[in-house]
Amino acid sequence: MASVSVQVHTSPSGPVRPMNVLRDLPQVADLIELCFSSTMDEDGQSFLQEMRRASRDNNFLRWAGQVMDSASLPMTGFVWEENGRIVGNASVVPQNFKGRKISMIANVATHPDFRRRGIGRALTERALQHARQKGAKEIWLHVRDDNPTAIKIYEDLGFVERTRRTTYYSAPDALLPTVQDATAKPVTVSKPNPRDWSLQREWLRRAHPDELNWYSRWDWDELGPGLWNFLRRSMVEFDVRQWAAMQDGKLLATVSWMPSMRASNALWIAAKPDGDASGLRSALEAARRELTHYRKLAVEYPTGEMVGTIQSAGFTPFRTLIWMRATS
Repeated sequence: MASVSVQVHTSPSGPVRPMNVLRDLPQVADLIELCFSSTMDEDGQSFLQEMRRASRDNNFLRWAGQVMDSASLPMTGFVWEENGRIVGNASVVPQNFKGRKISMIANVATHPDFRRRGIGRALTERALQHARQKGAKEIWLHVRDDNPTAIKIYEDLGFVERTRRTTYYSAPDALLPTVQDATAKPVTVSKPNPRDWSLQREWLRRAHPDELNWYSRWDWDELGPGLWNFLRRSMVEFDVRQWAAMQDGKLLATVSWMPSMRASNALWIAAKPDGDASGLRSALEAARRELTHYRKLAVEYPTGEMVGTIQSAGFTPFRTLIWMRATS
């Protein structure tokens, strides 16, 4: 893996160098855990476990040693090292999605004892130049909304906010039966009607924009009706469950569970932005009753939308991420 020579606007006391997967993974994993453990979701925890596993996998290390100087690894990155100690990190994760060459900068971390020295900026700057030299047309990162220092650095480097998304988690003891207003029209929850699929898909795409599909790989058509989807689910044991809230024959909201290796406990909401909140709450509570084998379920949704409704169904906000993009 060749070093990229760029100018960085930081003190020369600590060098930035490419991450060496043969020796750096344990220290990088420790640094990421130190900096992000309190706000890390299950994906992040799985990522850490994979890093630690890879650092002990002789087959992986042999393969990495053979290709380090001739090819790009699935995940590269840069570290800041002082006296043999890694105190800063920035990972670069390349993606190729439907003809879009994308890089994600992730795990930008600085040890608490070494902050306010420009390390995070230097690492992000190097990662940004590396991604551009590799031909990325879009470079993405996300940052917590309560980290104004990092947000300012990313803005200064040319990143622009594209969206904000909040993740909620359910608590096992928060499940309560729906209590409907006796004067309100009744809401019923059942399987979605195939005739409502186009409306459901429209709401799903609005809530989960195509611009981020390279990351989450949503394929909403797998939720739709039809013989092919039925046969596919039967043949590959692809389990999908859906709950549709209806009122007077009209669709109010749907909640879908489409497990994957990346997000086995995620629920996907499709709801009219200004629709009846009681429909979404009823669908969420029905999903929670049926999926009781999960200790907690996750919902990700555009920040500021349906907040009270999601919380009333027993979900608590965990974090809000700002997704930012820079172009080549």
